Amino acid sequence: MIEAPILQTLSEPVLPNLYLLDYAGVAVFAATGALAAAREKHDLVTLGFFAAITGVGGGTLRDVMLDVPVFWVVDWKYIAVCLMAALAVWVIGRPEWRFRALLWLDAIGLAAYGVMGAAKAEALGASPLICIVMGTVTACFGGIVRDLLAGQPSILLRREITVTAAILAAVAYVGFKLLGLGNVPAALLAMPLGFALRAGALAWGWSLPSFPARVRAP
Repeated sequence: MIEAPILQTLSEPVLPNLYLLDYAGVAVFAATGALAAAREKHDLVTLGFFAAITGVGGGTLRDVMLDVPVFWVVDWKYIAVCLMAALAVWVIGRPEWRFRALLWLDAIGLAAYGVMGAAKAEALGASPLICIVMGTVTACFGGIVRDLLAGQPSILLRREITVTAAILAAVAYVGFKLLGLGNVPAALLAMPLGFALRAGALAWGWSLPSFPARVRAP
């Protein structure tokens, strides 16, 4: 169980020198949720719901697993950011570029939240492996819920690289921290690595090797 003084510290934006990245990650993922709802021509309320559940879904599961106060319950601004992202999509979204925007925003969110999930776990004293797991969960769970609600194929079932990009961002952040870098330098180096991997998958269809089919004997 985490001691009270640490919990009190974590009630502030996660790792004060990374709080802007935290809000940005929520905003980007919230926008992908709103865009997913917009593709199905839902109303503004549904866009707001999709935005909120996508924006805070991964972080919620992370905090429950780490047994700390859920971040958006402590800080209402996270939900406000989600609703503003939904409103922005409603006002400026256009059908011809929505799907591509969703994919690229999702790439940014995977990288940002892969880092932030690992950073919060690392701040709580978790082992490197658990930090990587928490980064991956934070980056992916909201998108999984979004795709489920929207009736779209889950990011876990897509052949092109998605989850791996979040893993890379988390691994890179943890690795840079182990090398002695501070939170901000580690984050600024790790995020582009995760984003670049996902961007390559979007641009050139990168994917990991699939499980080989069993060859039948003649």
